[in-house]
Amino acid sequence: MFQVSNALNLFAGGKMAQGKVKWFDSKKGYGFLVTSDGKDVFVHFADVVSDDSYKTLNEGADVEFELLEDKKGLKAANVKLIK
Repeated sequence: MFQVSNALNLFAGGKMAQGKVKWFDSKKGYGFLVTSDGKDVFVHFADVVSDDSYKTLNEGADVEFELLEDKKGLKAANVKLIK
């Protein structure tokens, strides 16, 4: 499992990145977001903030998130839908 403490937060000072859901497979529990500058970012269902017990993201939905980088690449944390 990914350890947030081992990651570098690329948006220090509380600024959130924004982007869109590229795809998300709710059966597998993960997918990818794309940032506003075109970078792919991995997202795991555990990092989706939702009031629903079943966490999923719809393709094309606007989101904001913390952008982290670890040895595997870019990862999203605290992903929230922009309404």
